[in-house]
Amino acid sequence: MANTIRVLSSLGTREVVEAIAPDFEREHACAVARVYDSSIGLLKRVADGETADVAVFTAAALDGIIAQGKVVGRIDVSRSFVGMAVRKGAPRPDIGTPEKLKQALLAAKSLAHSKTGASGIYFASLIDRLGLRDALKAKTIVRDGIVADIAASGEAELAVQQISELMQSGGIDIVGPLPDELQQVTIFSAGVFTGSAQIDLAEAFVAHLASPANAALIRAKSLCSASRCSGSPAMGCASPFWRCRRSSR
Repeated sequence: MANTIRVLSSLGTREVVEAIAPDFEREHACAVARVYDSSIGLLKRVADGETADVAVFTAAALDGIIAQGKVVGRIDVSRSFVGMAVRKGAPRPDIGTPEKLKQALLAAKSLAHSKTGASGIYFASLIDRLGLRDALKAKTIVRDGIVADIAASGEAELAVQQISELMQSGGIDIVGPLPDELQQVTIFSAGVFTGSAQIDLAEAFVAHLASPANAALIRAKSLCSASRCSGSPAMGCASPFWRCRRSSR
């Protein structure tokens, strides 16, 4: 199809992009080609010369390629929270406080987090902050992709990732978000590549993605809509996902 736009998207926003793309294609008589990768994976693709029409990255990653002149504009789409999952039907540990989270991590036989995704990088630093690196090293699986699949297969007892990514696995139960004191809010943002040959379509897609009309869909994918999520701009959102979701219903 002549009118085709290419979207490079974070894994954390994959379900949202997949949900809105078909309606956009019908409305604009175009095709939306989608490519998904981790934050560092996307940045490496761009550094290696790969280009597209639309970028849906973490805000920090997008700001970096905007500074390089490779993308113009930034519209915040959603806010995401780091959470934990277990294999479907398995006991769910209490992680409601920092101390209870530490106990759950120490008691688990194995756990998994991503290697190059924003949540994996953060969780690795959190393990250090909690003083658990040595205690957890031998039983931690670090792998890119949807790490909830590792819990779903039984290879890991616990999986930690963005909740929106955990829920892309069918064989898990969500334990919940990390405690407020240890939570990391990730903002996902979109922009248009400067070399796009379909700038009008690309801009329309970004506007559609960030539209308040999609707030309910974004919440359904375990994210908070940037257009509807209240809270401190410095923190991205003052309340964790579960409360934010309930207050938005």
